[in-house]
Parts: sequence; C-alpha cells; structure tokens
Amino acid sequence: MVGEEGMKYSNDSSGFVLLSEAVPDVILEIRYYSTYNFVGERIDGYEEPIALITKEAAQALKEVSDELIEKGYRLKVFDAYRPQKAVNHFVKWAQDPSDTKMKEYFYPELEKDVLFPLGYIMEHSGHSRGSTIDLTLFDMTLEKEVDMGGTFDYFGELSHPDYKGITEEQYNNRMLLREVMIKHGFKPLEEEWWHFTLEDEPYPDTYFTFPVNSNSIKERK
Repeated sequence: MVGEEGMKYSNDSSGFVLLSEAVPDVILEIRYYSTYNFVGERIDGYEEPIALITKEAAQALKEVSDELIEKGYRLKVFDAYRPQKAVNHFVKWAQDPSDTKMKEYFYPELEKDVLFPLGYIMEHSGHSRGSTIDLTLFDMTLEKEVDMGGTFDYFGELSHPDYKGITEEQYNNRMLLREVMIKHGFKPLEEEWWHFTLEDEPYPDTYFTFPVNSNSIKERK
C-alpha cells in the first residue's frame, strides 16, 4: 500500500530470512528488544530478540562473517530490519521533551529537542527496507567486543567513523569493520560507525511493517 508522501508500505515478509539461520556465527544483542537503548524501554514491533533481514543482505553478510572469522572475529548485531511501528515509536519519544532518562548514556552532549531537527530521529529509516544492519566486531581470542571508542547509538560526533578523538587502535578497529563491509557490497553511513546498507538493496523504495518475530518468517513458509 502507499502511505503518506507516496511512501510504499508492505507487510510481505517473503523476501526476508532469520539472520541467525543465514549467518550462524553471528552474535545477537537486539537493543530495541531490551530496555538498554536511547528510549529506555522495549520498542514497539520488537516481539522477540531476533534479527530479520533480506535474503540478499544476509548472503552478503555471510561473506563478511566468513572473512572476519579467518581474522579472529565474529559479527555482533544490534539491529537489522526495523518495522515502521518502531520508527513511529522513536518519533513519538522524540516529541516528548520530558522523557530524558537515557540522556547520560546516549546523548549527553545534546538537548533532546535537537535530535529530530539534526536528523538523529527521522520519520522513516533505511532499516525498514530490510537491508540495513547495525553491528560491531567481537574478538574471539579476548572473548569480548572490540573497542570502537564509542558505544552503539551514541548521538554525537564521537560516532562518526572518521572521528579523530579516539586512539589509533580504536580508529583501526572501525576501519577494519568498514573495509570488510564495503568489500562485500555494503555502503557505510558517515555519521555512525556501526551502520551499513547493502548497496544493491532489493527493496529501495519499500518500507515494511511486519513485526520482528519468528512467526513473520514461519507463516509464509
């Protein structure tokens, strides 16, 4: 169906897969299913702590994972497909100036009322098209997340991939993730070191609405 501003919406999950089945080595920490995110509560539409993604993005991510495993790393994923309902939840939160309980963790340098004007919160997200992923590296030898010099979903310049106010090691870690993702067909975002979208995404103009749960995949098998 077509929504406001000519946006095309779909509830058809037939082009999606469970990320953990497509890329078995991936580690999941689905932040929007938990309360540890910039809102501070579970986000609408996240009904299970799983990740859904388009078949094409999953195939490319499998290539990324295989290469990084040879280098001693696993992928750790914070978010993949994001239903439009979740994006609407973010917008509603951004419009409530009194709710700042997670400010010290995710946006200490900014006042909440600038998050929408500056583009940190938007009415539509590439994640809703199904081929965008938020992730980091997990060091298999040290058995912990790689130090990227900043946390996922931090609103500020610190999150820019090329931010120079971090150590050389932290910067190199960001570049390792970036280089391997680009090599296998993903394009980075200049404001977030963790955010990548499949260059040839299969649904560039469609925003999906089905919830993040295993039934969304099972029902169409």
